[in-house]
Amino acid sequence: MVATITPMTLAELRRKGEKVMLIDVRTPAEFGEVHVDFARNVPLDRIDPEEIQALAGSDPVYVVCKSGNRSQKACEKLVAAGLKDVISIEGGTTACEAAGVPVVRGRKAMSLERQVRVAAGAMVAIGAGLAAFGPDLLWQRIGAGLAGFVGCGLVFAGITDTCGMAMLIAKMPWNQTCRSAKSCCSRAVLFWLVLGGLVLGGLCGTALAEHTRDSLDAVRKAVAEQKAVIIDVREPEEWQEGHLTGAGLLPLSVLEKGIDAQKLASVLPKDKIIYCYCLAGGRCAEAASLLKPLGYDVRALKPGYPQLVKAGFPAMVGK
Repeated sequence: MVATITPMTLAELRRKGEKVMLIDVRTPAEFGEVHVDFARNVPLDRIDPEEIQALAGSDPVYVVCKSGNRSQKACEKLVAAGLKDVISIEGGTTACEAAGVPVVRGRKAMSLERQVRVAAGAMVAIGAGLAAFGPDLLWQRIGAGLAGFVGCGLVFAGITDTCGMAMLIAKMPWNQTCRSAKSCCSRAVLFWLVLGGLVLGGLCGTALAEHTRDSLDAVRKAVAEQKAVIIDVREPEEWQEGHLTGAGLLPLSVLEKGIDAQKLASVLPKDKIIYCYCLAGGRCAEAASLLKPLGYDVRALKPGYPQLVKAGFPAMVGK
């Protein structure tokens, strides 16, 4: 059990002139925003019991954070390392300020707890969005996996009172000491721009690919008149579960690895329109973008396999 004292008791010790070794275990950015004027900043992930012992000597070690959670963890770590007189400040810096303990104010910063909530919420929202509206099965599975992973992480954090995401975010550039507010802000903006670009690229890359404007009736007519062929760009396992009657199989994965031009010509006729489809319209658009530069008149169908079957295209299972 970690010993604790109230901010009022801390202030009283200071007023009596007693030596108070107060360690603030928040991030440098949080410390820079506001901290008790006699606190020393040693972030939780950098706590070294030997160094703390050397600084304090035989005096008690007082530990503070924002609200008391991280200071408890730091105290537990110090006690486990053999330090005996370790005390956590109840309520953290917030309570100290409310109790009238002198504080130093600096540049405004978002607390680590808020950053964790924002990051976790954003990841769950992105995962749920992909699972519900992803362009194909792969993206939908990635989305569901991302949301599930974050959910399990939050459950683990609640049970163990240990948050890996908080530890990771605490190491981010904007949570470290910067020479200037402008420099720190630039690092944060650059990081979020890069991350945002990657996320938006994944979400929008397939959506921005072109699909044919030919109606499904036009597709049927062209195939019936042998002016067009239909190609399925899904994987063989999906093909075996069911595919359009008369469609050829050319998985996107094969195209991405590269396929010999002569072998490709034996599968795809250059004198006919090639309509390609997949599960939800994503992979066929990518396949079309790979085949068009090779001289094929490839037109990606936006409706996926289930929608095409529902629209009346005949289907069969296996070969």
